[in-house]
Amino acid sequence: MMNPGAAEEAGKAANAFMDIMKSQPLALALVVMNFALLGYLIWQSHEFVQQRAKLSELLATDKSKTDALLANCVPLRDMQEILRALKGEKQP
Repeated sequence: MMNPGAAEEAGKAANAFMDIMKSQPLALALVVMNFALLGYLIWQSHEFVQQRAKLSELLATDKSKTDALLANCVPLRDMQEILRALKGEKQP
């Protein structure tokens, strides 16, 4: 007689599991509830990551706009004088 293969063993294990679950419906409900909770948590974390990525993109866009506005607050001539003073150069 041949040894049973992996597929036959898995089938036997699945049948045994289903027989146990038929006799104890509360245990089956708990298994189903755990899988549903796991699915919900995976979905929720995926949505959280997407929201966080969008928020990061919006913050970067806003910061670049703010940087552009602040760059125009000081005239170029004054900025050059400030840089020369910091370097220790004499003004012409």
